[in-house]
Amino acid sequence: MSLPKSAPVALPLRRLASLPPLSLYIHLPWCLRKCPYCDFNSHEVRGDVPWERYVDALVADLESVLPLVWGRRVYTLFIGGGTPSLFPAESIDRLLGAVRARLPLDASAEVTLEANPGTFELEKFRAFRDAGITRLSVGVQSFDTAALKALGRVHDADEARAAVEGALALFERVNVDLMYALPGQSPEQALADVSTALGLGARHVSAYQLTLEPNTVFHRYPPVLPDEDGAELIEQAVHGRLAEAGLERYEVSAFAAAGHRARHNLNYWTFGDYIGIGAGAHAKLSLPDRIFRQVRHRQPQRFIDTAIAGDAVSEQHDVESSQMGFEFMLNALRLVEGVPVALFAERTGLPINAIGPALDAAEARGLLQRDHLAMRPTALGLRYLNDLVSLFLPDSE
Repeated sequence: MSLPKSAPVALPLRRLASLPPLSLYIHLPWCLRKCPYCDFNSHEVRGDVPWERYVDALVADLESVLPLVWGRRVYTLFIGGGTPSLFPAESIDRLLGAVRARLPLDASAEVTLEANPGTFELEKFRAFRDAGITRLSVGVQSFDTAALKALGRVHDADEARAAVEGALALFERVNVDLMYALPGQSPEQALADVSTALGLGARHVSAYQLTLEPNTVFHRYPPVLPDEDGAELIEQAVHGRLAEAGLERYEVSAFAAAGHRARHNLNYWTFGDYIGIGAGAHAKLSLPDRIFRQVRHRQPQRFIDTAIAGDAVSEQHDVESSQMGFEFMLNALRLVEGVPVALFAERTGLPINAIGPALDAAEARGLLQRDHLAMRPTALGLRYLNDLVSLFLPDSE
């Protein structure tokens, strides 16, 4: 088992007793239109898209990483974008077949595909299910046509409803993505979106506050959004309505009925391992004596060329001991229930006292609760999550 010759020198030995669960993320970068708030690696469709050539590149990329994960079972697979539902169903079928031929997928593996309501076609989505997709994540954002137009989405309210209805008819597990604190939005309008999702039968909702991210159109030309107090009122209303419907908040932005939590995302948040293939995809992998990250080339055509040549990785680095506490807590503190104290040593190879001063500081500020079994963010810590996580940066201790 070896890494590319360009890999940095390994960290000092601190062997993991066992390797964490392994997931696979596959990035499909094309979309119908780049949304003005989006800072993901996504590219508008212009002209012919090399669907099959891109799948060839994904397969080559996956083959290049296999020596690092020999013998390990994959428990979740997530196809994200971009807009993966743009891809022909035949391409998704071929891709999943290639994955199964090269990696041992667990018999109960969760296989998620992200979908845009603007691409919804019942027969196509049925073909996705037949190809092996078990969970659909539908990027609705709102059920209000005016709000969707303000967000630059390609679908309207009717298409949003039809997509969710169709998804729920075909898939047992469906996530509905919603945004709140939209331009000019009132608490009542935000609640109407939530009520529509619940009325359609959604058992998992991801509810995100619209933020103005760097390098986006909205950052350069910001819309008028609710002020901080207004956004907080909307958030409280949204969270309250979801709780009333029996959807438990288990992560900062994720709400689910019993049995409907996103297993793939839970693996991220508990510092599990994941292969990342595709343009700009990130990976985090563990060996018994080191943990490292990889990033693929971002531009689709460059990714295709480099992956087929066996060199898709543009950056690779070890997670240094000094950064390990921050890397672990950045994920774990998103979980409302927190994580077992023992998980820190299990996933990082370091003793819990490696982050002792930061834990003490977080607890003293009322941002974190802990005992000998578990550590979890308080309600205040969830509200000011960035402040809580920053305490675990190396120069904060």
